Amino acid sequence: MTPIRHNQSDGDAVLDAVRDCVLAIGVRRTTLTDVARRAGVSRMTLYRRWPDVRSLVGDLMTREWVGVATGAMPERRAGTDARTLLVDGLVAGVAAFRDHPLFRKIVDVDPELLLPYVLDRRGASQEALLKLLADGLREGHADGSVRPGHPERQARSLLLVVQSFTLSLRTMTEEDEPDLDSAAFLGELRTLLERTLTP
Repeated sequence: MTPIRHNQSDGDAVLDAVRDCVLAIGVRRTTLTDVARRAGVSRMTLYRRWPDVRSLVGDLMTREWVGVATGAMPERRAGTDARTLLVDGLVAGVAAFRDHPLFRKIVDVDPELLLPYVLDRRGASQEALLKLLADGLREGHADGSVRPGHPERQARSLLLVVQSFTLSLRTMTEEDEPDLDSAAFLGELRTLLERTLTP
């Protein structure tokens, strides 16, 4: 999967540089000096906006994760209800996250970076995803394709489900067994989401 390229403002050039460093050597071995050199900026330029590598990586994850999630949402087609769009987008999003090179690198090399967002607090990317989900749920309430409910609570519940599939799926799969491979479990996720959201 090709990394997402944005217009090259200074901030984007820095985030692209930290992404390249993390993909090459992981978060723990990346320094602000490495990032500044790759981005072609001074360390002082970095320090003015990011006090350390973790804050830089936090902004990078927000950019990349929101890009993955929004990119996974299908285009609205005539006659397609909001529930179908949500379910298709969530299942595609889980697959896209699991294939994303930055996500895979962090899970494999620096998984502790993700723990605060699983155990202690919501991050900026989670807040953005919750808004996206709540908006889609409201559309589903309006067109009758999603069961009535509190949209923010429903959005948080959906995010809990898809986060667990994204982060833990490989602990449950047997890729050499078609009935227990990733595709089979994504089918189960689709069933869970459909049954959860159908009125």
